[in-house]
Amino acid sequence: MLKTRITELFGVERPIVQGGLMWVARAELVAAVAEAGGMGFLTALTFPEPEGLRAEIRRCRKRTDRPFGVNLTFLPTLGTPDYGGYLEVILEEGVRFVETAGRNPEAYMGRLTAAGVRVVHKCTSVRHAVKAEAIGCAAVSIDGFEAAGHPGEDDVPGLVLVPLTRDAVRVPVIASGGIADGRGLAAALALGADGVNMGTRFVATREAPVHDHVKQALVGASERDTRLILRTLRNTERVLANRAAAAVLEIEGRGNARIEDLIPYVAGRVGRSVLDRGDLDAGTLAAGQSVGLIRDVPTCKELLDRIVAEAEEVIADRLPGLVRGG
Repeated sequence: MLKTRITELFGVERPIVQGGLMWVARAELVAAVAEAGGMGFLTALTFPEPEGLRAEIRRCRKRTDRPFGVNLTFLPTLGTPDYGGYLEVILEEGVRFVETAGRNPEAYMGRLTAAGVRVVHKCTSVRHAVKAEAIGCAAVSIDGFEAAGHPGEDDVPGLVLVPLTRDAVRVPVIASGGIADGRGLAAALALGADGVNMGTRFVATREAPVHDHVKQALVGASERDTRLILRTLRNTERVLANRAAAAVLEIEGRGNARIEDLIPYVAGRVGRSVLDRGDLDAGTLAAGQSVGLIRDVPTCKELLDRIVAEAEEVIADRLPGLVRGG
């Protein structure tokens, strides 16, 4: 059994986190991760209104009595989400763990920590991790450049970013980006992380509420089948290579691209259509370079069992053998 500061923080068996996944991190997936011994987070902004989040928290609790949390992401959007309303639901429903991402969550930290909520902030740089610790976050999740979604603008991979973050903060560190198997977990622990976060890998599981065409596309993709879009707007996003991504890059390549020009391809409602209907070219789909390591669509339990067994084998057998061989 792998026991780390992350398993102790969350009260779970395995140092594996399923972070926020827009439209995907619903009760079916989050409860399955929890039942498999990992830590899952519902994504608040999947629900247009806070009451939708309340209903989903309750639906998740009907499926599991194990720990899970809520992701609340502060990113530029076309509208202004009711962040205060989501926060009220989180507190009223007694959620013990919150994963924040995007902009600085400092304005909300007082109420969360006063209620005993432990906050994990998702960062893309060492300086952001240092700030997260300073404002009271219980842990940081650090996104390497390999990650899906928004990996920041510094272009630093996890192999460098994880140990730098470990050296800079005292709180537990979760490694994110490029991880999809037990070798990645073992490597992250060796780099100084206390656990790992996986996103793309969890989309390709039986319980993920997305169309099978999406899951099979992830299985069939290689590590070279992602693209970086929105770079010209300094809001870089890593997505699966498809016609929509190509269209976005073509528009950006003309120069002076405006977000209004890109909305038909990147809007949240378009991405949801891809996930629900399986029309892979209808819009962009967040995917990390770990997609090259995805070769099947297991249940969450099968996946976590396999990852932990493989990590334990690497740690207990292969690495000590290398030392003795020297």
